[in-house]
Amino acid sequence: MKILLLGSGGRESAFAWKISQSPLCKGLFIAPGNAGTRSYGKNVNISPTDFEKIKEFVIDNDIKMVVVGPEEPLVKGIYDFFQKDLNLQHIAVIGPSKDGAMLEGSKDFAKEFMKRNQIPTAKSQTFTKETIETGIQYINKQKVPIVIKADGLASGKGVIIASTHIEAIEEFKSILLDNKFGEAGAAVVIEEFLQGIELSMFVLTDGNNYLLLPEAKDYKRIGEGDTGLNTGGMGSVSPVPFVDDTFLQKVKTKIIVPTILGLKKENITYKGFIFIGLMNVAGEPYVIEYNVRMGDPETESVLMRIKSDIIPLFISVTQGTINSQDIEILPQTAVTIMLVSGGYPQEHLTGLEITGIENLKYAIPFHASTSFQDDKIKTAGGRVIALTCISDSLFEASQNATTDAGRIHFPGKYFRKDIGIDLM
Repeated sequence: MKILLLGSGGRESAFAWKISQSPLCKGLFIAPGNAGTRSYGKNVNISPTDFEKIKEFVIDNDIKMVVVGPEEPLVKGIYDFFQKDLNLQHIAVIGPSKDGAMLEGSKDFAKEFMKRNQIPTAKSQTFTKETIETGIQYINKQKVPIVIKADGLASGKGVIIASTHIEAIEEFKSILLDNKFGEAGAAVVIEEFLQGIELSMFVLTDGNNYLLLPEAKDYKRIGEGDTGLNTGGMGSVSPVPFVDDTFLQKVKTKIIVPTILGLKKENITYKGFIFIGLMNVAGEPYVIEYNVRMGDPETESVLMRIKSDIIPLFISVTQGTINSQDIEILPQTAVTIMLVSGGYPQEHLTGLEITGIENLKYAIPFHASTSFQDDKIKTAGGRVIALTCISDSLFEASQNATTDAGRIHFPGKYFRKDIGIDLM
């Protein structure tokens, strides 16, 4: 079958790498893709949110499956767009309905969903401009640190952990009154801070049953030792050593199963990935957030460990037969290190030439923000290339990824050298 993959980041590069290996894939197109995805299929200059152009391309090129990488097309309703069009209904779309995508599109919606379905999460309340004074009073009654979250999509940067009440109030007001995160900050969730270790769990569901994918831990802070500003992700590790059978069973019974049953009970169509951001608090799992697609840079580590052909899994999602599928997971450890532009996550240069990719000895390079211009690969954003290594030990995978990170060059290149060290 011919497949269209939507997106242009490291996640989509990893999906393109994995999908292109399937004998069932007779043609892969990536919209819009990047300099790296050219190696696995054909890039198409179409925005993932331009549904009319996607429709035209899908029909003209006899596409049978659309795999949605980023969250924005899902939140804007691409699944529903296909379902409502007689010319598109037969095409498989991997991703939830617009209602299902609200799990990521609105943190307030997700919080209320968890309350309704008794899913463990941090206590919280949501406020708007109209209730700003009540929100300030609420902040002053909470223990510090306090978590401040923009309700909507903010490219992974809409979360602030304030260490004092004064800082929390300033950030709260900045989001609501100064439009710090634009429309994403029309409402703000004030949440209690949970002390523990973060990790990410991933499931693929057909709306009734699910397959559990490898878990991962990502590293969001720009600086080593988890210091500095939040980013979209500086690296990831899979598996996570502390996820034993006991903890995993708690995640399944307290979080995954109630989530899928809750979606079904509320008549929400969901056929795709659920990313569950968790906090391990003294051995108990709490949901920090839902995402309605795979994470980035977690995907680069997770897909490296999935030995099974991914296309039969996608087909089973659309047919409602995922419970008939098995998934083979490699036991080795995968480590991903993200190379970023100097200055990221704040102002940074783009259009800089990248060299040395051909010198890599251990890692697979998943391009995140690159372009191909004048026969040269150039930077096109903050997070540039994700390097992923897989090995029998976490130490060796980390060392190999770090070594290869030194073989790629572009002006201002930066990467963390401590990805995974906290788990050794």
